[in-house]
Amino acid sequence: MLLEGKRAVVYGGGGSIGGAVARAFGREGAHVFLAGRTRAKLDAVADDIRAAGGTADTAVVDALDAAAVDAHAAAIAPIDISFNVISQGDVQGTPMAEMALADFERPIVTTVRTHFLTWRAAVRHMPETGGVLLAFGGSGPPVRGYSIGGLQVAFEALEQMRRQLSTELGDRGVRVVTLRTGGVPESIDATFEGRDRIERSLTEMTLLGRTATLADVGDVAAFVASDRARTMTAATVNVSAGALID
Repeated sequence: MLLEGKRAVVYGGGGSIGGAVARAFGREGAHVFLAGRTRAKLDAVADDIRAAGGTADTAVVDALDAAAVDAHAAAIAPIDISFNVISQGDVQGTPMAEMALADFERPIVTTVRTHFLTWRAAVRHMPETGGVLLAFGGSGPPVRGYSIGGLQVAFEALEQMRRQLSTELGDRGVRVVTLRTGGVPESIDATFEGRDRIERSLTEMTLLGRTATLADVGDVAAFVASDRARTMTAATVNVSAGALID
């Protein structure tokens, strides 16, 4: 197993992306700690991990609350892997020039604050041999034909955090890597009216004629978090099926 003996915390573990990554971590032998705001969603993912023979624990944690994040990290220490995919609370579909300031800045503040707090907490409890900090999002071209508000701005800020942290933590053996997908249709709410249109658009942008699945994201995340990827840091991993060209 790629992650046997590792301890991994997934913030936003009850969501579609977080759940997929958590399940993959569990399949690969990690003890998975699921953190988020909705107990029922966290427990559902934990049940899946346990049913597949893995080990998982859940905790309700507000990743915007420094004290709560620090207390949870101390309680589950040591931490080998930290992955944050907290919902940014972004508003989409409204042109940026017509948005309220609060709607524009919410994903930026949420992304930067939660990653700073969760990464800081994890690093404080990582073994002397190092650890892995994973992000989700990454740099990319502007989206044409659809308004995404402050979401891409948030991802760009996150990438600069990743670059800076990787340089500061390298001598401690801590790796920092971003996963970027170009969009995962499975993660879009099935009741969303424009889901089919967005899925077609995302597929058309790929070179392989198919988008990344949730399982794809989980499998790649597990590999990147493993010692087999021990030379990978200060980098993004492209899981976009060619929608994003490096």
